[in-house]
Amino acid sequence: MDELLSRQMPHSVEAEQAVLGSILIDERCVPQVIEALKPEDFYLRQNREIYETVCSMFNFSETIDPVTVLDKMRQAGVYDENTSYDYVRQLMVITPTAANVMEYVNIVRDKSLLRRIAETAGAITGLIQEGTATAQEALESAEQRIYAIRQGRSAQGLEHISSVILGVYNRLNELAASGDAVPGLSTGLVDVDAAISGLNKSDLILLAARPGMGKTSMALNILLHAGKFSGKTVVFFSLEMSREQLAMRLISGESFVDNKKLVTGQLSEDDWGKIAAASAALNQTQILIDDNPMLSVADMNAKCRRVDNLGLVVIDYLQLMTSAGGPTRGSDNRQQVVSDISRSLKIMAKELNVPVLCLSQLSRANEARANKRPMLSDLRESGAIEQDADIVMFLYREGYYDEETEDHNLAECIIAKNRHGETGTVELQWLPEYTTFASIDRRHSEY
Repeated sequence: MDELLSRQMPHSVEAEQAVLGSILIDERCVPQVIEALKPEDFYLRQNREIYETVCSMFNFSETIDPVTVLDKMRQAGVYDENTSYDYVRQLMVITPTAANVMEYVNIVRDKSLLRRIAETAGAITGLIQEGTATAQEALESAEQRIYAIRQGRSAQGLEHISSVILGVYNRLNELAASGDAVPGLSTGLVDVDAAISGLNKSDLILLAARPGMGKTSMALNILLHAGKFSGKTVVFFSLEMSREQLAMRLISGESFVDNKKLVTGQLSEDDWGKIAAASAALNQTQILIDDNPMLSVADMNAKCRRVDNLGLVVIDYLQLMTSAGGPTRGSDNRQQVVSDISRSLKIMAKELNVPVLCLSQLSRANEARANKRPMLSDLRESGAIEQDADIVMFLYREGYYDEETEDHNLAECIIAKNRHGETGTVELQWLPEYTTFASIDRRHSEY
């Protein structure tokens, strides 16, 4: 008998009862408790039912005391004529004081966490014993589940609309209090921010263009601005350029020293001063760079899960990535591989709850048209990219194709798909000597 009891999942009856007793003694502690504990954190069904009743009463701003809670339990059909009244009374008797409620909450939460880790360990063991999963799949599943526990949410589960609405209200309150016109991370380009409402959490943003249009430059602009002003860690996965090349581009954009001078090393005393100031500013940011050219989405996801205070992920670029199954097999349909990658990127953005900015190549289809501005159908290899992305932006410079054009450095950011608003075109200024973009009304002299 003792052996069977010892195999029970971790829980603390005393702590659960003390939390409920504190709520019944002093309802002022309810907001604190509700912020920290969910009904499923309670192991004993009876305790869970009482806490669920308290939560629903709190949502409707009802008075919470022993009499009202018992009445609400009757209405909800969880009141037991024989035991409920005595049990609620007992809860109040055995609780020494409501002053220590957060101590009791921490014990309940800790035991709940241990149960979820044990469940996850059991599920992973089950997956391995089935023998159907590869080691890579088992590892990905394990990491995903552990990460979900760390984030304080279930890996998958049904959630009542009321708690979702509560989250929406909290978000609206935050936005109203901050007074910012843009809800997401700023790109540093005012007009682009206004058009796409900034870079929002869990969004997959696709930035696509023909080679040489400045995709990487635009991505580095956004990365640099977010790294400097968001107060968060930003991650850049470069499958094309080396870390040194990227650092050179960032220094050029930050210092406004001509990129050619940096490449050749022909620098004046003044340039060295600017570079030193730019390097000091960059050192203050939390910009992380990975230039491994063989990364898959699963690898990126695993690395990002370990980053604290993550704010943005940038990937350069989609067509260079390997699929989750490792290097592409000869028999694979490239279109299917790209579809899998784009779907995985959207799942990654949702799981990490940060914006993921992914660069993409365009096919040559636009070169054959009289109007060479890119369209959604030009996205290389897959319509799935267009389907998975929340926002699709194209970069286009008339001067790239036409030497005679009036403003050689005028660039267009074409917003071809936008789940947060309208599509349209934003004009930008291209500054080739610094490989950077600026808003049309702000020239270098104004920085």
